Amino acid sequence: MIIDITITDLGVISEARLPLGPGLTVVTGETGAGKTMVVTALGLLLGTRADATRVRQGKSSTWVEGRFSVGNEPDVMERASELGAAIDDGELVLAREVHSEGRSRALVGGRSAPVSALSELAEHLVVIHGQSDQIRLKSETAQREALDRFAGPELARVLDQYQEAFADFVSLSERRDRLRTQSDARATEAEEVRRALAEIEAIAPLSGEDKSLSDTVTRLTNQEDLRQAAAMAKQALAADESSLDPVDAQSLVDQALKALDRVVSFDQSLEPLRTQLADASYQLRETAGAIAGYLAGLDSDGAMSLEQTHERLSAITALMRRYGPTLDDVVEYQRSGSDRLLELDQDSEALETLDDQVEDAHQRAQKLAAQLSEMRSRAGETLSSAVTQELAALAMPTASLHVRVITEDVLHAHGADQVQLLLAAHQGADPVALGKGASGGELSRVMLALEVVIAGSDPVPTFVFDEVDAGVGGASALEIGRRLDALSHTSQVIVVTHLAQVAAFANNHLRVVKDTLGEVTTSSVAVLEGEERVSELARMLGGMEDSQTALSHARELIEKTHSVSRR
Repeated sequence: MIIDITITDLGVISEARLPLGPGLTVVTGETGAGKTMVVTALGLLLGTRADATRVRQGKSSTWVEGRFSVGNEPDVMERASELGAAIDDGELVLAREVHSEGRSRALVGGRSAPVSALSELAEHLVVIHGQSDQIRLKSETAQREALDRFAGPELARVLDQYQEAFADFVSLSERRDRLRTQSDARATEAEEVRRALAEIEAIAPLSGEDKSLSDTVTRLTNQEDLRQAAAMAKQALAADESSLDPVDAQSLVDQALKALDRVVSFDQSLEPLRTQLADASYQLRETAGAIAGYLAGLDSDGAMSLEQTHERLSAITALMRRYGPTLDDVVEYQRSGSDRLLELDQDSEALETLDDQVEDAHQRAQKLAAQLSEMRSRAGETLSSAVTQELAALAMPTASLHVRVITEDVLHAHGADQVQLLLAAHQGADPVALGKGASGGELSRVMLALEVVIAGSDPVPTFVFDEVDAGVGGASALEIGRRLDALSHTSQVIVVTHLAQVAAFANNHLRVVKDTLGEVTTSSVAVLEGEERVSELARMLGGMEDSQTALSHARELIEKTHSVSRR
């Protein structure tokens, strides 16, 4: 339920607060006063497209804020909590700002949120009907949705199951068709992958081999310089016994060590120095041995010649250019390419499997679609009878509504059914599609009758009707007011109307007041009670709010409507 709405700088409305509350609220006012701005404001709160031209002349933006009671709406509270919204005592504040240059922002419970979030919340909070919805009611989609709402949660559950099965069927079908369409391209790809794998496997590179080969090329290219340098270093550390100059670093350190060994017992402070010389002698022997080993390795580094090393490095570099840029990429291509080739080579088997899966999904969807058709047919009979009774109460005593469910062989996202609402304007007349034979006034009453009936199985917290009584007058208008009153016993109902017969049923009457004294027309909203309300009804009845006849008629109308209201 909507508790109140605050509007700032929207159209002709500069500043207005609309206290709403339970029951039936009517919004009235002279033509051009801005009654429809109330519905526009509510639409902004519920995520409709923002129209920058609605920003009040001379202002930079418009602001709309609404307080909603959502304590009995767990889906709304859960979604609002996901958005980080604050909910105090079951009340949620929604707000929308629209700038004159077209930008728009939304707030849910004080937190910024995408405008689409307002639309999500609106599905559970409000149903808005206007003259444009009369046009929409002519569409088969809207008629099917109305029937599905009436059928209630059992059909909604089956419809969810069907849509899941249908989505699987569509997805699998598209995947199969795509596989078939791309079979030639996939065969070409398989041949390319197979040729690439053969080229890589012929060389069989190892991760990091390009670096090791490059190092080997450098070593082999400079092998003689490396051998000479290592030999000189070996000779300086530990000369060969056949050398003409046997003095080397190792023998000199050994001599120093022997010299200290002879005198260390005389002075213990020499012991650390003697230990360091002993360590140095050990390190020199180890280093000399390592250099000797390196020399031996150089002499045996002939497993691959320099030419062979160059050739392999060149082959690996070519692979890197084709499948790299790095050798790791080449190795990864070899690994993943094998899996991809296996997948491509299994197209025939995959198509057979997909054919079976598509058939299974189609059968599941068909079975659920048949359930939907049966449920819709049963619900259609009940809806036809109930709406026909409502039409009789709306001054269409000889009219009847007929719901036709046509089941096709082709599955759609909503099932296999076409739903048509037909109206027989009088007894014995052939039922005619709403889009062809119903007048605007008849459509208004059919739409209202549908909502009254559907509300019993699919209640909505708030209904908003924007001049749903257009094209209606006299006794028909009185009956529309009576049905709106009945609907307000189970839901909050807000009606923008120009008919006193409808406004008389309200327990909350708001008037949009136009002020043209300034350069720019300004409208505000006033709550009418007592004689103020009588004067407004008199204006609506005859255009003369000071006429005693009109005032008397207005009082009589209020008394009459209150006597039949069960509020």
